Amino acid sequence: MLAGEAVVAIWNGVTPEGRADFYAWHLHEHMAERVGIPGFRRGRRYVALDAATQPEFFTIYEADSMGVLQGQDYANRLNAPSAWTRRATRGFRDTARALARVVESRGVGPGCVMLTLRFEAQPAAEPAIAALVREAATRPRITGVHLCIGDEAASSADSEEIRGRTDILPPPSWIILAEATDAEALAPLFGANVLTQAGAGAPVRGLYRVEFQRNKTAWGA
Repeated sequence: MLAGEAVVAIWNGVTPEGRADFYAWHLHEHMAERVGIPGFRRGRRYVALDAATQPEFFTIYEADSMGVLQGQDYANRLNAPSAWTRRATRGFRDTARALARVVESRGVGPGCVMLTLRFEAQPAAEPAIAALVREAATRPRITGVHLCIGDEAASSADSEEIRGRTDILPPPSWIILAEATDAEALAPLFGANVLTQAGAGAPVRGLYRVEFQRNKTAWGA
């Protein structure tokens, strides 16, 4: 199960020369800053498991509600990026970011690998796609499957953090995240034309393993 009713989902690549700075910034400043925002519960970063998965990194922040993601506390951080944030994000490439509400979240907890699917769909397709998510969550070694629908206005809102950047791609509208104990368990999920038959567009598929997780605890943000 996801830890809240809304997520910030981010896919990004990093230039070779920016890679070391990205890791240091993300571990020691950025994720701590984000999870410290009131209403943010957990942050997780993943790295691609195969060459077919692009871009290389996927990060998810789980929050209490869409109200948190559209609230003043988050906006304050987006509009006051640190000098390190400005430097680290100069190395970003092919960045897609969505602020999304959680429509369906089934499972027993986080897994060590994650399948991400980004696609377009009409609102009428939601019941059929949600049914596929519920069924997928019952498969062997699957720890969670989640359906999130992006808020286009919130995802596309301007901020000081992204102003002037050329790596920003259009935000994904619909997202499925599937977690498991191992990559083999994810392989059969949402294959062939399963999603298109349910009314979705062809998905962009990515396979990732977790690198780092930060929870909000009594010992720190």
